[in-house]
Amino acid sequence: MRRTAICMAASSMALSLTACGALGVSGDSADASPTKGNDVTVGVLMPETTNTRYEDFDYPIIQKKVAELTKKEGRTVYANGEADAKKQAGQMQKMIDDKVDVILLDAVDSHAIAPMVKKAKSAGIPVIAYDRLAEGPIDAYVSFDNELVGEVQGRTLVESLGSGVDSSDKIVMLNGSPSDPNAGQFKAGALSELTGKVTISETYDVDGWKPAVAKKDMAAAISSIGKDNIAAVYSANDAMAGAAIEAMEEAGMTDLPPITGQDAELAAVQRIVAGEQYMSVYKSYPLEAEAAAEMAVAKIQGKDILFDSLTQDRVDSPTDKEIPAQLVSVSALTQSNIKSTVVADGIYTVKQICTAKFASACAQIKLN
Repeated sequence: MRRTAICMAASSMALSLTACGALGVSGDSADASPTKGNDVTVGVLMPETTNTRYEDFDYPIIQKKVAELTKKEGRTVYANGEADAKKQAGQMQKMIDDKVDVILLDAVDSHAIAPMVKKAKSAGIPVIAYDRLAEGPIDAYVSFDNELVGEVQGRTLVESLGSGVDSSDKIVMLNGSPSDPNAGQFKAGALSELTGKVTISETYDVDGWKPAVAKKDMAAAISSIGKDNIAAVYSANDAMAGAAIEAMEEAGMTDLPPITGQDAELAAVQRIVAGEQYMSVYKSYPLEAEAAAEMAVAKIQGKDILFDSLTQDRVDSPTDKEIPAQLVSVSALTQSNIKSTVVADGIYTVKQICTAKFASACAQIKLN
């Protein structure tokens, strides 16, 4: 995917989305003759439930924002593909049959869903790719800067090894699913920071982002490299990081090497507090989800100036070029900035993080 980053959004929810390249433009802007009023129906298709973010954060935020933008006259309909591309295709077909006004699509398989995107287009239903860049004639794309995610992971992992980092230090890479285009971007970004600085001894592309597969792969890496010879582990997301930690603990590794993650899941934040996981990538779901809702409503209401102001980046997919997009920036989440990221943005409270099990660790890092 070729990307042209024009606007980088801050991690605070307080930042207005429309301020990102949209000075003086608001959701109430009558910048075109509206093609539809507030009685819009937004179809939302999410990819899986293993990663808790989609149902805990993304969809509820989208639902709330659509209601706000349409004075509670608009509605959302929701389906989750549960990591099954055929199931998601059926869900999308139903939304087309039900004549929703616009679809926000987070694809299970970005290539396999292309025929359904074409069907929606033929039915006059705009499709906005959410979080993962789907193939086919999509109208826009909103996601995080995925190569930057990998760069942040790789750079932070190298930093975790300290000044004594050596190119012979052995790293295990647990990359995301081959069917997810984001995974390749995460991997490319990480390699740009890791190559030449460490030795990548074992690398795996984990089908479906499945923790069970990641755990099996990590166990194989331990057997191949030796439990005392792994300097660090690159895990593309938090769920796989948790599985890798289980594999290392079961192999008798008590002094765990630094391990990366992504998504700032609650369990991962707690592992970071406890020193089991070194970092995660914090992505402001409110910024991404609210941007998607604004794009969807502006698109169907014919507010072209507002829509253009929200999509000032450009990306290429394997099937289409110069797709209007918004790429949201990210940050590394470590023990040092939990309070200023996930707590400050209202994702979790200190009480949720610092349960009895983690109270002592929280006190040590002054998270109270």
